Amino acid sequence: MAFVTGATGILGRIIVFELLKRGRKVRAARRISSDLHEVRISLRCYSEQSDMYFNRIEWVTVDFDQQSSLRNALQGVEEVYHCAAKVSYDPADRKEIYHTNVSGTQSILRACKYSNIKKFLYIGSSIIFDSEKDGYIDEKSPLISSKNNTDYAISKVKANREVCKASAEGLNTIVLNPGMIIGSGNWQSSSGELLQILISRFYTFSGGAGWVDVRDAAKIAVELMDKNAFGEQFLIASGNLRYRDIARIAKMKQHKNKPFVLSGRIMHTVCFFKPFLGWLFPELRLLTKANIEFLSSFQKVSGQKIVKKLNYHFIGIEECLSFHVGNFIHR
Repeated sequence: MAFVTGATGILGRIIVFELLKRGRKVRAARRISSDLHEVRISLRCYSEQSDMYFNRIEWVTVDFDQQSSLRNALQGVEEVYHCAAKVSYDPADRKEIYHTNVSGTQSILRACKYSNIKKFLYIGSSIIFDSEKDGYIDEKSPLISSKNNTDYAISKVKANREVCKASAEGLNTIVLNPGMIIGSGNWQSSSGELLQILISRFYTFSGGAGWVDVRDAAKIAVELMDKNAFGEQFLIASGNLRYRDIARIAKMKQHKNKPFVLSGRIMHTVCFFKPFLGWLFPELRLLTKANIEFLSSFQKVSGQKIVKKLNYHFIGIEECLSFHVGNFIHR
């Protein structure tokens, strides 16, 4: 049996779906507040048989602060996909970001060690790597520092180190570091929120990122576990695009005008007025120096290692956006 944390998230739900399609038994972690109806509806975007698959999921409510809760959830489990994470760039979420991403990862690793789990795959992020001079990163690139980086990025670096430590201590681990994940559902959080902005808002950002379709990310995760690719880290990205290009393609699919590009200079200028206008526009709290750097920089991801490892062929950006933008419009 496989156990998936973060199973209601944009990627976790599709990993669950991919495992079920392959005939696996899946136990999926949820919170008390999780919206399972939203998950069920979003899976209908991917298959006409989605309800049948959804009904096969064994949902369990898990408290990551309680080892007994995690150990109970891991009974009879052989492999774990740890997708649970707090993705946020809001300074108000700082405490929750570190608690979920770092302490939560430490907790699941301890429970896996106690439960003699055979395989563990961790979903990290490409943002943990520091871009080289040419803007590209690969698996050998240095990790970012704590200076001028977002709390989310720093938390993922720390969580990554915990997984590497567990690997050195004998746990069979695989680390997957995707670029921006483009998927359907979960539109109000994680990369779903960013995609919603690129699809529906009149503005976009000057930076860019490596991107990957959620269907590719899920398939790669399962295939790496099947191949027992232990002790390795993999970056995954189908390509690299600026946010304005993703937004432009998405707008064209909807026959809308090109978006206005918010450059780093514009965002810094607006940030200057934050002390005076913050009470009127609460969203301005998001314009921190680290967030502006994130939205205006262009980190290019090399996915050559995973292509060679699995002889993998990614979904192209046109097909990806046609599928997911269509799902967003008809949601």
